[in-house]
Amino acid sequence: MVNEPKPGTLYIVGTPIGNLEDMTFRAVRILQSVDMIAAEDTRHTGKLLQHFQIKTPQISYHEHNRNSRIPEIIEQLKYGKAIALVSDAGMPGISDPGYELIKNCVDTGIDIVPIPSATAAITALSASGLPTNRFIFDGFLPAKSQQRQEYLETLLTETRTLVFYESPHRLRETLQDLGDILGGDRQIVIARELTKLYEEFWRGRIEEAIAHYQQKEPQGEYTLLVAGTEPSQPQITEAELKAELLAMMKQGISRSQASRQLAKEISISRNKLYQLALTIELDNE
Repeated sequence: MVNEPKPGTLYIVGTPIGNLEDMTFRAVRILQSVDMIAAEDTRHTGKLLQHFQIKTPQISYHEHNRNSRIPEIIEQLKYGKAIALVSDAGMPGISDPGYELIKNCVDTGIDIVPIPSATAAITALSASGLPTNRFIFDGFLPAKSQQRQEYLETLLTETRTLVFYESPHRLRETLQDLGDILGGDRQIVIARELTKLYEEFWRGRIEEAIAHYQQKEPQGEYTLLVAGTEPSQPQITEAELKAELLAMMKQGISRSQASRQLAKEISISRNKLYQLALTIELDNE
């Protein structure tokens, strides 16, 4: 589109997730010709601009200043400025505060034009070997373990491939929670440093991934891809569940342990099983 950029338009410009050769010609042209670039980290984006000899001025737009920046950027757009929004890597608005600026522009009636590029989630999914016809991108899971486990329980019966982002310092805890809630036999693909020099894909079962990263120090940013549950699993009645729990509890296993163990074997929430176990009366109670 040779008439780009248009005045009063916000351009959502995707940038490489690692390899600078993934930058598109259109992205370079737009960044060269807009009036201003709103960048998540101006120092990081400055290196990209220098590489492509782009001299367009930048302003910072990130999680900590978004409340003050959004009105300022919208005012500039209303005045007729063409502004490009970029994140540190990939498409702005995907698991970053760009979403809030974009939503405000939509609500204000400002034109928005996306300039697409790679995203870590789709890049990892394409090479994962897991089903790609149906999938869920769930961004970053909750940081606290209890909240993370509770959220994962809502995904127990999800048949679509699950895609998450995770930081290196939480990877081990997240893998453990995935094993506890979804089961250690579930297939997982762990992608790191995508498109970069040390790009790596690790494939196996969740319990194997836990063991692997007990021996290996997590480094880099991770994309986790987890197989969905099998859709053909037979429905288990409440009576059958109580019978299974009762049999385990008669062997001396606590209600909590029995619920945890059974949850690993079937796609039912551990919390639901525990609540069911609380209704079971043992002869020696």
